[in-house]
Amino acid sequence: MTREIVIHDPTLRDGHHAVRHRLGADQLRRYAQACDRAGVPVVEVGHGNGLGASSLQVGRAALTDEAMLSTVREALSHSRMGVFMLPGWGTTADLRRAIELGADVVRIGTHCTEVTLAERHLGYLRETDAEAHGVLLMSHMAAPQQLADQCALLVDYGAQAVGILDSAGHFLPPDVTERIGAIVAAVEVPVIFHGHNNLGMAVANSLAAAQAGAGIIDGCARGFGAGAGNTQLEVLVPVLERMGFATGIDLYGLLDAADIAEQTLMPAPPITNSLSIVSGLAGVFSGFKNPVLDLAGRAGVDPRDVFFELGRRQAIAGQEDLIVDVVAELLARGEVPA
Repeated sequence: MTREIVIHDPTLRDGHHAVRHRLGADQLRRYAQACDRAGVPVVEVGHGNGLGASSLQVGRAALTDEAMLSTVREALSHSRMGVFMLPGWGTTADLRRAIELGADVVRIGTHCTEVTLAERHLGYLRETDAEAHGVLLMSHMAAPQQLADQCALLVDYGAQAVGILDSAGHFLPPDVTERIGAIVAAVEVPVIFHGHNNLGMAVANSLAAAQAGAGIIDGCARGFGAGAGNTQLEVLVPVLERMGFATGIDLYGLLDAADIAEQTLMPAPPITNSLSIVSGLAGVFSGFKNPVLDLAGRAGVDPRDVFFELGRRQAIAGQEDLIVDVVAELLARGEVPA
């Protein structure tokens, strides 16, 4: 029996991490138009860390949130536009403005054990026409039942879909099956999975999520995203279709969009390189890659040591300032490459 899967494409949001948040209006427009032609259900756009996050700490975007959203909204005739927000970076005012600019789907992300931070924002979204999602970052840091309980709270707050982000690319397929299965059993709304490819498992993990009952799966063109990148969208969709899931996306249109993304958005498609593997093993947020490389390189410290130490300290997204402390400590210990 065929089961529908809704594909959510955060190429123009998560991909920003890979290019230091510097995508321009023409790049956003071309890719969004290609997605619209292909029938991609949701096209997400914004700074890599979401609404309100453009800053010196995590990187200034080339465009304002308003410019990014307006550009993509104008490019979409059929696809819905999605946005992402982390409480602490964005505010209710940012949500209000995003909806005024045409956001149809709004995701509120929190650390996997801190969903109470989303209560106010999801409460606000209940009073709007936007579809509200709640997602848990760094989900490898919590047990399956704990994730399920947190997702149930998100539903109580008003989320119309809930799920997990494998922010560090740490999971293997059995990990995903167990966690998605627990969440599906705990809620009666669609369940989301968003994978990263640090250990080369993103497509396999996404398929495991679908088989375990997830109804919304994320993927990016050529895997364009933080660190080793995300689940590769143009691979994910036809494989899901072969497995009996219906996505409603035109294959040729999707392949054309992926080609446009490679030609116009990125210097080169992301790869699972040595540092990405270490990041995945350590369980560190993929978006730390560029700041770790910058700070470790200037100090002459091995970035692999930085990642493992960040993992030991259980660093999470938004704690980029911790990288400075770790590099300084390793330098003080004399732990520099030979």
